[in-house]
Amino acid sequence: MNALKKRFYFCLSYFFTWVLYFVIARFFFLIYYLEKTTELDWKTILQIPIQGLKLDLSFSAYLCIIPFLIITFSVWIPQNITKTLIKISTFPFVFFVSLLLLFDLALYGPWGIRIDATPLIYINTPKEMLASVPTTQIIWVTLLWMAISFGYSILFNKLINRSTPNFHNKRFWHFPILLFVTASLVIIMRGGLQTIPINHSSVYFSENLFANHAAINFGWNFSHSVNSNTYQNENPFRKMDLLEAKKISEKKRKPMTTVINDSIRKSILNHPKPNVILIIWESLTAKLVASLDGVPNVTENFDKLTEEGLLFTNFYANGDRSDKGLVAILSGYYPQAHKSIIKIPNKSRTLPSLNKEMKAIGYTNSFYHGGDLGFGNMKSYLRFGDVHTFVDGGDFASEDHNSKWGAHDHVLFKRFLNDLKTEKSSPFFKTIFTLSSHEPFEFPGVYKFGKNNPTNMFKSVHAYTDKTIGKFITEAKKEPWWDNTLVIILADHGHSLPKHKGIFNGPKKFHIPMLWLGGALAKKNSTINNICSQSDLAYNLLDLLDGDNSKFTWSKNIFSKSEKHYAHYIFNRGFGNIDKNGVVVFDYTSNQTILSEGIEKKNREKAGKAITQSAYQDFLNRK
Repeated sequence: MNALKKRFYFCLSYFFTWVLYFVIARFFFLIYYLEKTTELDWKTILQIPIQGLKLDLSFSAYLCIIPFLIITFSVWIPQNITKTLIKISTFPFVFFVSLLLLFDLALYGPWGIRIDATPLIYINTPKEMLASVPTTQIIWVTLLWMAISFGYSILFNKLINRSTPNFHNKRFWHFPILLFVTASLVIIMRGGLQTIPINHSSVYFSENLFANHAAINFGWNFSHSVNSNTYQNENPFRKMDLLEAKKISEKKRKPMTTVINDSIRKSILNHPKPNVILIIWESLTAKLVASLDGVPNVTENFDKLTEEGLLFTNFYANGDRSDKGLVAILSGYYPQAHKSIIKIPNKSRTLPSLNKEMKAIGYTNSFYHGGDLGFGNMKSYLRFGDVHTFVDGGDFASEDHNSKWGAHDHVLFKRFLNDLKTEKSSPFFKTIFTLSSHEPFEFPGVYKFGKNNPTNMFKSVHAYTDKTIGKFITEAKKEPWWDNTLVIILADHGHSLPKHKGIFNGPKKFHIPMLWLGGALAKKNSTINNICSQSDLAYNLLDLLDGDNSKFTWSKNIFSKSEKHYAHYIFNRGFGNIDKNGVVVFDYTSNQTILSEGIEKKNREKAGKAITQSAYQDFLNRK
């Protein structure tokens, strides 16, 4: 075999060694999510690797660029240097791609997306980014990472050692031929000679979203997300003229922008300026609340409290993570599908702030959290909103912390109650944000539902937080300030657990509870059944307290008698829009509707697209 053929053979072997890696990785993905895989028919399962091969070839071509260039220039480079350079350009990528593989496996379950640029939002706080993962899982994942990386590095090492010593140098006429071979990788990268390069739609073949996700090459998805316009100033959700989208959004909202009149105000509150305690409960999904037709015996205290409070039965989270939930709750602002405004100070400082408007009408502000408020850039966002008194993880002894996030919820509420006992200012607005019910679901005491699987751990930790909040309310009722206090309990976002029927990003995942109670609440043992969401809270609370809610331009009056109430939520590359007539869920990756129920489907989808586009355009326009 002459030198040119040997180089061709090496290039083909190297390329298909990477392709084999991704074929095996897809097999691991399907096994890891076997429960979802077994829901598919065999024809669909067999189609997954066939369709996914397109992106496997594409990403393998990207990984071959540098080694192929080294082979091209090997006509001038000594063989031992050629071999060393190829190894240097191979082994780090093996370790990095293997790390992406494991991140992808770990994140798909809770996030419902193949790994993309989203984790880069939290890259400056790696400790907190990994806090969702149990220590034991980190250990075995690290060992698995080492095993996969070293195992595949050995395979590449054998290939490189076997092939490169047989190269013969100074065949200068080989250079243009090999350069052409390297350049041909571009064709494979873009998936062929067609006008539009390969993209997600090229491998989306099924009506089942999991099947489509399984066909995606995780490495290609990550690099595409980083190198595309994900973090540029273009609107990836533009489906219509900007002015048209704005008009549709405003028309959708307008029927619910009426001011709360005095009769409604007095029927809800018995005091014009009560103290306000806002409890943001980490990951509390309606699926765990019996009074919302959820799993029984998990939130027993919450369910009892509904008998003395005002329960919002059709309340939804606007996003799927804490940073998105905070902005929706405190700024009445829709989250960004694949970005986070809270991480961009020059934009987040322009947002309206519930705390700031409360301060303007005489309230003092404080924020309590058992974890690090530096995570997700929360503290700077809150400071922009005129919150100046903070209590966070650094204010608690290390023995009161769990292994990952910070102080346990019962420790946090004990401090909170003690501070309230000595509170001298009135009225006050205090926010407390729990954390124990975040992965990895660690808390002291007995796991009520056991800890043999993630679902039971999830239910157990919420039972613990429910008990903690129930005890706090019981003690708070003994305090002199209780009679003049409104307590609002809601979640920062929903959760994929417990497993629900229907699509992953359907309404079930985003349905969360909101309960108002306290001595200042006039309307007790009642429900509000209007469809509403986190982004409506600040607008309505300020309206009830006679504050200025004019800056909350994405919110609406949840007490309005209009029949056109709706909720709009956003997830990575998609949205859901719900009203009394039905629901639509749209996925921008496949550019298709993945759920559509009820009447007026086209109008609901168009409105959802208009709101998503307009909200993101507003984000881009903020300076």
